[in-house]
Amino acid sequence: MTSTRTEKSLPLPPGSFGLPFIGETISFLRDRDFAQKRHERYGAIFKTHLFGRPTVMMLGAEANRFLFTNENQYFSVTWPYSTKVLLGPASLAMQTGEIHQKRRKLLSQVFQPRALAGYISTMESIIQSYLQKWQQMGTLTWYPELRKYTFDVACKLFIGTDATADSHFGELFEEYCQGLFSIPVRLPWTQFGRALRAREQLLAKIEEVVRQRQHQPSILDDALGLLLQARDEDGNSLSLEELKDQVLTLLFAGHETLTSAIASLCLLLAQHPDILATARAEQQQLGFHEPLTLEHLKQMNYLELVIKEALRLIPPVGGGFREVIKECGVNNFDPLRFAQERAEDKTKAFSYIPFGGGMRECVGKEFAKLEMKLFAALLIRQYEWELVPEQNLDMIMVPTPHPRDGLQVKFRNAVSNSQAKLGN
Repeated sequence: MTSTRTEKSLPLPPGSFGLPFIGETISFLRDRDFAQKRHERYGAIFKTHLFGRPTVMMLGAEANRFLFTNENQYFSVTWPYSTKVLLGPASLAMQTGEIHQKRRKLLSQVFQPRALAGYISTMESIIQSYLQKWQQMGTLTWYPELRKYTFDVACKLFIGTDATADSHFGELFEEYCQGLFSIPVRLPWTQFGRALRAREQLLAKIEEVVRQRQHQPSILDDALGLLLQARDEDGNSLSLEELKDQVLTLLFAGHETLTSAIASLCLLLAQHPDILATARAEQQQLGFHEPLTLEHLKQMNYLELVIKEALRLIPPVGGGFREVIKECGVNNFDPLRFAQERAEDKTKAFSYIPFGGGMRECVGKEFAKLEMKLFAALLIRQYEWELVPEQNLDMIMVPTPHPRDGLQVKFRNAVSNSQAKLGN
């Protein structure tokens, strides 16, 4: 999606700006088929009005290629006002140009293979504790439980704290996430107003953790420990204010989008038992025992395909925002696109981008893939789940896709269940 502040000399695509000020924001937030309906009516490029700004929405691989290859030439990253304010000015998501490149390089240290390998044992321990908890619950609404699980992992691996010991921190974070994509009305009772208040309290808690860690011996087994020691090319470390915004962004990205992705994977596997059976057979054939390692996970080839397909079918991030910085045309009549030098008819680049692309590709991509794969492997090898009948599985799309009724399931141990059947 691209937005612009002023009228351009080039013609705007078809579409509707909707109502004054709010435009089509309410429809965008409530209708999961918002883009599809307008695509069918207007084509792959159409105008609308979202979050207080005129916007052009572009769909498809060609649009992705055009955006990602013209970053900082025709477009620069932007976000809805509510998202900008709540993520904070020092967040990696808000930074552009050289500072973005420097900070991205610094933050990528948190997701290097050595760091990822060090996260696995903690991640596996948390997964196992939740799987056992869900088995004891039997019938549960899974989505809010998956939110608790991913938040526990994010807190432990990013800032070294135990989220289960501070339920208020988790409640504040839920309030914060609800306002990230909201109409930015600064009143105490609005989603945005409540999220602003939650942000202030979250930052205060994060600052407390950071200050404690600054006076402790170096601990490098979580992201905060790595960030406290990290230096950029000029030898500078992150300031306290930037650390707070970056940590808050890490917690959001490592919690919100992962919950959506894992919930979608669990839903799709429940709806396709043949695929679940094949994935389970792969686990049995490999015969790995815990603790699992990165090398074990790399050998789970079919599970890798399942995860990729889940991310394709229900991507946790449906699009991104850019601001037009220079007038440009898209899909012009251009026969040279088929010339040998470009050969655009021979490639489908940018048709699959679950983690974005270009210089703004998700910096935590490998962390997300690791957590999804480890969770799925431990889940399918030992547990079974089935969807509770007559629930609403339609997707609410904001802030990330999730089933309307929260994914209600019956959850049980597959091993004990098969033994019970043999006994009968």
